[in-house]
Amino acid sequence: MRLLVVTQYFWPESFRVNDLVEGMVARGHSVTVLTGRPNYPEGRIHESYASNPAAFATYAGARVVRVPLRPRGRGKLRLVLNYWSFIFWATLLGPWRLRGEAFDVIFFFDTSPITSALPAIVLRRVWRIPLVMWVLDLWPETLSAVNVVRSPRGLALVGSLVAFIYRHCDLILAQSRAFFGNIEHWSGDKTRIRYFPGWAEPIFTGDAALLTPAAEVVPYTASGFNVMFAGNIGHAQDFPAILAAAARLRHRPEIRFLVVGDGRAAEETRQDVARLGLASTVIFLGKHPLERMPSFFLVADALLVSLRAEPIFALTIPGKVQPYLAAGVPILGMLDGEGARVIEESGAGFTCPAGDGEGLAAIIERLLGLRPAERQAMGERGRQYCRREFDRDMLFERLEGWLHDVTAGGVGHPGGQTPPAV
Repeated sequence: MRLLVVTQYFWPESFRVNDLVEGMVARGHSVTVLTGRPNYPEGRIHESYASNPAAFATYAGARVVRVPLRPRGRGKLRLVLNYWSFIFWATLLGPWRLRGEAFDVIFFFDTSPITSALPAIVLRRVWRIPLVMWVLDLWPETLSAVNVVRSPRGLALVGSLVAFIYRHCDLILAQSRAFFGNIEHWSGDKTRIRYFPGWAEPIFTGDAALLTPAAEVVPYTASGFNVMFAGNIGHAQDFPAILAAAARLRHRPEIRFLVVGDGRAAEETRQDVARLGLASTVIFLGKHPLERMPSFFLVADALLVSLRAEPIFALTIPGKVQPYLAAGVPILGMLDGEGARVIEESGAGFTCPAGDGEGLAAIIERLLGLRPAERQAMGERGRQYCRREFDRDMLFERLEGWLHDVTAGGVGHPGGQTPPAV
């Protein structure tokens, strides 16, 4: 199968689409990626790419075609310009840079903003082939949750755009079953929706993960209890509530919050840590490549996942949950809905309501009060649950079946497969 992947974010940026591309190539498919210049999360073009773009023209056997975009920078205006620059250049240059090539299906990786799907819709029309969209974030509801758009009229306008995008997709993959109602509402068709959750990348599940040495950057303490947060430091992750828990536990010097990652709220969070006098309790370890995460998980006694108390966030399974489960380390969740359900159902850890810093402090102390053997059993239950529910090979096989169905004239197939003449 000749697969065209359209995504604003791609390697060397750390997103699950990287592993999906690698997996599809390994399964014998020809994969081309249309993406932008890497600049996430720092907001500037990655130095390694800027110094040698040719080194990033292929990835795991896939061809990578990049279009210009404006770096994210800092501030809302620059972020909006970043989003729209990808849409503009991918729509304008994408068909030209891919001219003469033939594809069987387009796969769009949908993180915010959903508007990044517009180039994929144009390419669907040009090539007259099916478009499959993997929805990881629900619009317009997420815009309301993070205070970007609040007015009913504004949300309705964005909703109309979402409906337009969904109705031009031949198959819509939802990362959570709880997404189905929302997607059906805007698409008007539940028959084109399938459940396709995330998975744990091989670096978290194979023998290499077990042999990885512990990260040396983590300050050593003989009797410490390390609660580790790994991933994006954004407003959706509700760090004020995490810091409220840390403040309540300052009398327990053995409890440390280790933060691995970066994001738009990182500097604000560092300032809050200093203001609250939590520098010895909350330790920032910086951003590191995905490949290094198993080495950090080895020094964690608990892995923390959090989301703000918003109805839309209760529908999602945060992408870090699957690697957390695979790591075999107990999980602490300060979140509602689907994410909390997975943690509780797996028996891999404890949860408290989103935004409940006091509750988070309580479940940390509860976990600390267990015997080491009990915590080890909890982590192993998570690992087994991940193998049952989020196995990578199982999910990739399922995806292959859907892609074959839609290219063979299945759900929503638009007809031909003629390559463009441009």
